[in-house]
Amino acid sequence: MIRSELVGKLMETYPHLSRPVVEAALNSILNEITNRLAQGQRVEIRGFGSFASKIRDARMGRNPKTGEPVQVENKQVPRFRASKHLLEQLNGSKTPG
Repeated sequence: MIRSELVGKLMETYPHLSRPVVEAALNSILNEITNRLAQGQRVEIRGFGSFASKIRDARMGRNPKTGEPVQVENKQVPRFRASKHLLEQLNGSKTPG
């Protein structure tokens, strides 16, 4: 699903809202998640999952074209962990019996 499909789905669910209002709300949510991650904070959406950022250490890499060593600096990368509820929805409930 891409952003325009998500906006369309939200407009179907909430027909009283206009496209600019739905787009503004979606942009606001995504911007807030992005800003929190950039600050090193964790974002949890219950029933969906949690987002966190992790610092990947600097390392020595290789240029794939030439094969020569290249220093790769440390960087911040996003991480997502699905909630138990989301995993159950994807994989079906694994209850014994």
